[in-house]
Amino acid sequence: MYEYFLGQIVDVTPGFVVIEVAGIGYKVLTANPYRYQVGPDAVKMYIHQAVSDNGMSLFGFFDADEKALFEKLLNVSGIGPKSALAILANNDHAGLIQAINQGNATYLTSFPGVGKKTAQQIVLDLKDKLNDLNVEVTGQTELAMPTDPAEGALSDALAALEALGYSARETKKITKKLEAFSQTKSTDTNDLLSEGLRLLTK
Repeated sequence: MYEYFLGQIVDVTPGFVVIEVAGIGYKVLTANPYRYQVGPDAVKMYIHQAVSDNGMSLFGFFDADEKALFEKLLNVSGIGPKSALAILANNDHAGLIQAINQGNATYLTSFPGVGKKTAQQIVLDLKDKLNDLNVEVTGQTELAMPTDPAEGALSDALAALEALGYSARETKKITKKLEAFSQTKSTDTNDLLSEGLRLLTK
């Protein structure tokens, strides 16, 4: 039904953002909410609408190719919207496509909700079928959140990881590494979330 929204980001949480379009606020689930920032500038967000027994949900993406990758993942048996979103949270989409093309099921099982059988199904269904997508550069960096106090940024990043489906036990294992990472350079929530995803999927 929806192709994209053009509006202002009015709220950012660990699990979703709210984009206001023509006076209406839409709750949109996105792989990394902290790539967006609240502000007066208009943001173009591509939308996938999912309808289930629990109601309707909106999923947001930076561009049409990211949306297409999400929808191709949804076509795989065993992959639901939440699992597909968690897979896309890792900004290295080119690496994801390479792993699928190389049949690297082990890499795919590092994502929450993806077991060995589902990972093999992803490879079977999508191998050599994603090369037309231009996903090497997400372009999200221009929407990065301003630097937060380190403690608040870390807390938000961990909450976002859990919203994607990683367990508290998994996030606890990388907390000290993220704390050390935040002390090596100036980091914001987006940086910490990206590093957390790298640690969890390596």
